[in-house]
Amino acid sequence: MTLSLRHLPGIVLSAVVTLLLAIFIAYPIGAVLVESFVISGPMPPAQLKATTSAALDAVPAAERAALVQRWVTSATEAEKVEATASAFTLAGAPITWDRKAAFSAQAVAMAAALKALPEATRTAVEDNFAIAHVMLHKRTALAFKVKDALGQQGFDALRNGTDDRWGLDHYLKVFQDPYLRNAAINSLSLAGLSVVFTVALAFALAYGINSGGVPFPSATRAVLLMPLVAPPVLIATATIMLFGRRGLVTHALLDQWLGLIDADETNLYGLFGVVLAQTLSFVPAALIVFDNVLRKQDGRIDEAAAGLGAGPLRTFCQVTLPMAWPGIKRAIVLVFIMSLTDFGNPMILGRDTPVLAGVVYDEITAYRNTPLAAALCVWLIIPSLLLYLALELIGRRKSYATTAGARSELPMPLAARAGLTFIAGAVAALIFAVYGTMALGAVTRVWGVDWSLTFGYFTSAGVDVGLGGSGYGSSERGLELVWDSVRLAGIAGPIGGLFAVIIAYVVERLRPPGANLIMFLALVPAILPGIIFGIGYIVAFNVPFGLPQLSLGGTSVILVINILFSNLFVGVLAARAALQRLDRSVDEAAESLGAGLISRFTRVTLPMLRPALLLGMLYVFIDGLTTLSSVIFLVSGNHKLASVAIFNHAVSGDYGYAAAKSLALLGFALLAMGLAWLVENRKLSFRRRDAMSADLAMVRP
Repeated sequence: MTLSLRHLPGIVLSAVVTLLLAIFIAYPIGAVLVESFVISGPMPPAQLKATTSAALDAVPAAERAALVQRWVTSATEAEKVEATASAFTLAGAPITWDRKAAFSAQAVAMAAALKALPEATRTAVEDNFAIAHVMLHKRTALAFKVKDALGQQGFDALRNGTDDRWGLDHYLKVFQDPYLRNAAINSLSLAGLSVVFTVALAFALAYGINSGGVPFPSATRAVLLMPLVAPPVLIATATIMLFGRRGLVTHALLDQWLGLIDADETNLYGLFGVVLAQTLSFVPAALIVFDNVLRKQDGRIDEAAAGLGAGPLRTFCQVTLPMAWPGIKRAIVLVFIMSLTDFGNPMILGRDTPVLAGVVYDEITAYRNTPLAAALCVWLIIPSLLLYLALELIGRRKSYATTAGARSELPMPLAARAGLTFIAGAVAALIFAVYGTMALGAVTRVWGVDWSLTFGYFTSAGVDVGLGGSGYGSSERGLELVWDSVRLAGIAGPIGGLFAVIIAYVVERLRPPGANLIMFLALVPAILPGIIFGIGYIVAFNVPFGLPQLSLGGTSVILVINILFSNLFVGVLAARAALQRLDRSVDEAAESLGAGLISRFTRVTLPMLRPALLLGMLYVFIDGLTTLSSVIFLVSGNHKLASVAIFNHAVSGDYGYAAAKSLALLGFALLAMGLAWLVENRKLSFRRRDAMSADLAMVRP
């Protein structure tokens, strides 16, 4: 009994953590999958006949015949034609007249067709005429007449004439619909091109940083990782502002000043512009993968290859590249997924190049067709999964483990150093150009037209461009939405960081049954694209568990929860790694001294996990400021986010508003990073001071 009571708090905590992860991660993802198989459409004629007949049976027998007779007698010529055509279908008779002709002409042809039918078939058509007329033209009146007998579900089905069923129709549309088929081909082509350019560029940069091929490697790494905290579609917007029809380079420099091109014809709109924007956007993520792999490679392997007579090129091709294969695989899959699910860059730069992610956005925002959008989301996962499985088959029997050692002391050829330095410098220059362009755009009156300076884009008054309005920006001026984003991210950040540490504590210290499942659920958002997670919240929490009273749609709560749970995984991974390095005996000692679960966690474990807690909070906060694909479907008229407004500004061509909000979000992200660094370093300084005080106390006489 004592043992059970002692473990009860841990059991309760584990159950609560599992329940929250199941509700806010597993349930939305499962809802997307279920929704993708739901087919909602008109009932087939036979089913509609059966539904109408059942409703007529609910009418008292004495009244039924007179009611049907009155409805049939009052039918117009057009209604008679429609009902007779439906009666032909119900009787299995072919319709031989032109259904697009005038109703008067159809009536004559219909009578002739009916007369030409065999007697049994003609009788069947005539018998079905009345029920066909009722189900086509009097269905609504019948539904209201017998509403109490039908119930709400039966009433809705009869009145609307629609039915929900299960099927693969939405999945098959990708092959049947030319537009969707073209979008799928474009998505795969774009993802393939982005993988080639991004992975090659990221590997070259990581190799140069870790092999001495690039000067100032730490500073270079920091510059190349700057896009990680960039606001949404900043790079695509800056690309237009630099190389678009009114771009600083294409229009102002090459067109107006030098007269070398026509900026309306020669610009970066289209596939190449999207590839450039995606490459710059995805390079930091791939660089982290390669940087982690190449940093751990033992330089003595390269030196051994050189000792055996291998030259620099042969060593690179036969030693460095093969040893980096695990990282190459991860980077390929990562970039492929990011490109396949990216709709911001293609919508801004490739407006005539539809992609599946863009179609998903349109289906949700314009048509509210969540079943088709859900099916397309599943299609976005399948190619990535197949690519991952295919890459895993390559080299799976080989070992890539090395003992971490010092960097190789072999000198890199001058040509290689010059090439890598040029590549790193060019990418860094593009990154600085992106941020510089946004800074300039935020204070430029009308980009490409009026280069005078203004700070109006930072105020609620906005800027009167004198062009009859500039689209979305005219209704979302100033930085009010930036403060809303900071507020919501500020709520999600601390809660997310703390909950991530709690999850890691449950998995690593309490180790309940199903601990691996808890960890898997926490990591699911890291595996699946944000667009799927966003649609999952729409489907799952508009009417959660069939209870309208629990609806979160259109509230700020759903935004906070989505931001929180979609970014937990970083804090969970960091906290679990830290717990694995901490001796369990510390926790056991506190327990033996009578400390309860809450006391042990708050006074012993949590202080030791401060870096992981800060990292988790920081990641949730920054992603909450800059996320787009997940929350764009969840914003409402009363609750908006700056990241979504920036996207809308960019699509509408309101570059000044987009730039001003982007700079503000970037400033808050950098401020949060600075505060986290300050808190952590202050804690370290306190530890050093305490250690020095203890040392002085020991040496005092």
